[in-house]
Amino acid sequence: MYPQNIDRFTTKLNNLDGNTYVIEETVSLDNGFYEGELKHDNISSSSIRVYTGTKLTGEKVENFIISTPSKIPWKKIIKVFSNKQVLYITYETIGDTVKAEDINELQDSVVNTQIELESYKSDGIIDGGTFK
Repeated sequence: MYPQNIDRFTTKLNNLDGNTYVIEETVSLDNGFYEGELKHDNISSSSIRVYTGTKLTGEKVENFIISTPSKIPWKKIIKVFSNKQVLYITYETIGDTVKAEDINELQDSVVNTQIELESYKSDGIIDGGTFK
């Protein structure tokens, strides 16, 4: 809930014919485990690599599982197992699929921000758009 948690949005990649993007994501493990949705869509599963260093350096991590949700087949979920605190996931994508869910998340974020601002106004912290 606001303001403790701030919504974060990933910049979408255009889906242009013949273009391939190479993406690197940094993830932090908790007790030797990380699970999460990769930030971008339409990822070539065979291109996914996990390393202990940036730009395919350090040790290659082989202990990971990729899954594809049946209702959103353009997404990939990764589970990684390692004794390292931070890992780097590299993959190729042709670009993102923008869907209604993306717009809904953005609208929810705007509404939550407005609600939080209104609570500051009602508490007298904001007066006419300026902080007291």
